[in-house]
Amino acid sequence: MSASKTIPAAAPPRAPIDAATQLRDLANSTVLWFQTYWLQIIIAIAIATAIVTGLYALRRLGARLCRNDGTRRDWLTILGRVVTKTTNYFIIMVAIRAVDGYAQTPPMLDRLVTFFFTLAAVMQGAIWAREFILGAIEHRTSAEHFKGEAIINAMGLIRLLVSVVVFAVAAVVLLDNLGVNVTGLVAGLGVGGIAIGLAAQGIFADLFAALAIIFDRPFSKGDQISFGTSSGVIEAIGLKSTRIRAYTGELRIIANKNLLDKEILNVSGRDHIRLPFTIGVAYETPPETLERIPGILKELVEAEGGKAARAGFETFNASSLDFALLVDVPGNDWGIAHPLRDRLVASIMRRFAQEGISIPYPTQTTFTAAPDGKLVMPYPTGH
Repeated sequence: MSASKTIPAAAPPRAPIDAATQLRDLANSTVLWFQTYWLQIIIAIAIATAIVTGLYALRRLGARLCRNDGTRRDWLTILGRVVTKTTNYFIIMVAIRAVDGYAQTPPMLDRLVTFFFTLAAVMQGAIWAREFILGAIEHRTSAEHFKGEAIINAMGLIRLLVSVVVFAVAAVVLLDNLGVNVTGLVAGLGVGGIAIGLAAQGIFADLFAALAIIFDRPFSKGDQISFGTSSGVIEAIGLKSTRIRAYTGELRIIANKNLLDKEILNVSGRDHIRLPFTIGVAYETPPETLERIPGILKELVEAEGGKAARAGFETFNASSLDFALLVDVPGNDWGIAHPLRDRLVASIMRRFAQEGISIPYPTQTTFTAAPDGKLVMPYPTGH
């Protein structure tokens, strides 16, 4: 006897629900909801109205915080600008979402509210993030020496880059919240970004170096700097290169990346100029006078308006006893330091002459001997 198998019949396909049916169901459930929860709905509307009023008042407060002559870039102004970018759509959706649960909203209508609130929240977050980032950048670049064509061009490019990045992230977050698989999209964006970066890595390297100069401020227009074996005065900071006027008159143009790769000495940033002196005195100088030389040097330096960082014996040289003198001149103006150095040299020579202190120059005495071995003196001797 053969056993027979019963194959279950396939379930009939579900008929697709058309949009008209969905709208009719939504309308019916909404009418029933109004009839059943009319009191909760009235209370929810009152609460939502209060929320909307409070959010509008907060936005007006933000407008007052950033109401100025357009030049101030403090953090309160930035916060005010962020708050003023709050959209009416977001305010209304926040109020509706806040009272949605209390009013016992039907499931279909609740899903619609959730969808529109998610859309409003993500886009509003992107707008706030964009405004805060741009405000922080403007706050960082609000110094007087960064107001020019370069910073205007940089800010235009920064606005574009920030907007693209922020809203791209917002779009990915929104799609993910709506249940869309964004793995492939994120991977595609990453590969595309890498390809663009490799194709224009030289341009981007100089661009980001320019942004580093603008934000980190190792130097600014008008500063005197030394880099590598070169030095000069900063004339312009561009997006691709920096122009430096050499002390010999030439205009040096160096790529921003290459400039930042070097050790940069900002001469304009010094708070004093140090002038080194090495002063030798004769070995025949009496010890009592040698003891007084550091005090004499300090006295002369202070008389000329400088500060003696060090004044004292340095070393036994071949023809002299050397004293080291380090003089600090306040400020960074060589137009003051050079004349002070010249006056100080004259003062030292004058004072040493008064004290009978001899500053020797290298000398050499040759002694010869006669055929009989007696020493022949190089100078006549008295009898």
